[in-house]
This record gives sequence, structure tokens and C-alpha cells, in this order.
Amino acid sequence: MSKAPRQHRARKRFGQNFLHDHAVIEQINEAIYPLSGQRLVEIGPGMGALTGVLLESDCALDVIELDRDLIPGLLAAFSLKPRFQLHNADALDFDFHSLLQADHREQLRVVGNLPYNISTPLIFKLLEDCAIIKDMHFMLQREVVERLAATPGNKQWGRLGIMAQYLCNVEHVFDVPPEAFRPAPKVQSAVVRMTPRNTSPWPECDAAALGKLAKAAFAQRRKTLRNNLKGLIDSAGLERLGIDPGARAETLDLEQLISITNAIDV
Repeated sequence: MSKAPRQHRARKRFGQNFLHDHAVIEQINEAIYPLSGQRLVEIGPGMGALTGVLLESDCALDVIELDRDLIPGLLAAFSLKPRFQLHNADALDFDFHSLLQADHREQLRVVGNLPYNISTPLIFKLLEDCAIIKDMHFMLQREVVERLAATPGNKQWGRLGIMAQYLCNVEHVFDVPPEAFRPAPKVQSAVVRMTPRNTSPWPECDAAALGKLAKAAFAQRRKTLRNNLKGLIDSAGLERLGIDPGARAETLDLEQLISITNAIDV
């Protein structure tokens, strides 16, 4: 394994909590199971704890790191690896298509320990690029993983889980305790696996329109569909779909949300 980069003081503004537990790192690597010839992208490598383990598989690895102070350490540790490429950039603005070869036949495997302040917008960005992604493995606050893997009727069920599950198979892989990080966060973390679907089990639907519908339906969670969807579909329209206008959005499953989307011009 490559020598770890020099120590670095975690920065609050970047939401940095560096993974240091070797057993957890190996567990994550086993969940990802990188293979030679695959193209992986690591978002937020930090001090390279997972980076070095991933590179042992002889995969091609692009890492995206925003904190310039971490760049020298990462280059010192990994720049001699022939299939390692570092990008000093903000993942929220990064063009993931630029990592593909000209023929676009390969797909990216995306991994990362994502800080809470960018996790949700970054996941939405990556969901838009599902066509070029083979799978995603992320370390997140457990609350975010619960939202991604939520089921209807659960208070965590909302736009994030709806869009993630419409486009991907979502699996809450395992939990990670605070003491696995330095500094230790005040919340529990978890690893999630998201695998874009080759075929959908639900009726065809425009993903952007479904996202707009979900945003409207969950705008005020305590209000009924009749109120939240006013101007989009009336009570009679919902009833024709077999949906109670007096229900709340969190009671609807994906197929019902898709049926509403397909019935209106969002």
C-alpha cells in the first residue's frame, strides 16, 4: 500500500472528517470490489486512506479534491501510480463526462466520503449522469442514507429517495461509527450503494418531470395532495388515478407518483 499523505488539520468549511479505521476502509473496499481495467472516480479523497487501497486493484482512478492544501500530499503518495489522476476541482461543478474515453462505452464507478453540506446536491447531479455511471458507493451521514433507502409511509420518504430509487437500486450497506473518523463527527455515518437501473420496473416517466412533481408534492409535508398539487392536478384528476386527494405525499409509492406525473404537464 502507498504511504499515506502527511497529516492535515480537518477544515470545518469543507465538512472534513477523515476516515482512519483500517477495518472500515477494508470493508468499504470489499463493498466496492474494484477490478483491474475499471475506471473509478473518488470524490473527496482527503488524505488518501481509501485511495491507496483502491489503487491496489490496478484500476484507473481519478480523484477530485477541492482543498488545495491536500493536493501536495496526495501527489506525493500517488502521482507515480500510472493510472492515478488528480483533479483539483469542486465535484459540484465537475464535468464527469470529461473522464470518459471518446467511444463512451466504458462507465464510471463513483465512490467517496461526502461531506453533509454537499451530499444531497451532488447526488442529484450524479443522478442526472446515470447513463455514464456503473455504480456509486458513498459514505454519508446515516440520515441521508435512510432518506435514499426510505419506503412510502416513512417520514424519511421524499424527493431524494424517490429520484434515487426511480433511477437506481439503492442499498444501505453498513453503518460506520463516529470513532472511525478524525475528528469524530457528532452523527452516525453509513455506506450506501446505488446502482443505476438498466430497465425500470415502473411505467416509463420523464425523470425531470417526476422530480418537479415530487418537489411540489412534498413542499409542505403536512398538507394534502389536494393543496400541494393545486394548479397541477385537481381532486377529480387524482381520483381518476385511484389516489385520495386528502392523502399526504409520503403515503404514495413510486408507481402512484409516476402515474400523477404522466397525467399532468409538469
